[in-house]
Amino acid sequence: AYKQFKQSGYQGWVVEHAGVIAGFLVVRITADEAEILNLAVLPEHRRRRCATILVHTALRELHAKAVRQVFLEVREANSGAIRFYESCGFRLVRVRPDYYREPQEAAVCMGLKFTGAAKA
Repeated sequence: AYKQFKQSGYQGWVVEHAGVIAGFLVVRITADEAEILNLAVLPEHRRRRCATILVHTALRELHAKAVRQVFLEVREANSGAIRFYESCGFRLVRVRPDYYREPQEAAVCMGLKFTGAAKA
């Protein structure tokens, strides 16, 4: 199943603490672009840099694979996530009104473009 997962253009990372998966990040890679589909950290492991480690690791590896830009979407009301992604270098691309349901809410689309050659 994991081989099929990777062959289909998806890639994932986990961060562990004391043998427990504390968080994960999943991306979909298409040509020279990637989209962060899911980033989750267990509540008891938040504010311990798990998400930062996951995002920075993913960005470094994606850049090394010649990905030129990375996108993601987040609920407009999730200001904490928006600030977090901004701190990782993501910037606002656009807002999609009424994108989410229950509750109905806009999606904030963010992107990050890599500049320069990837570091080994």
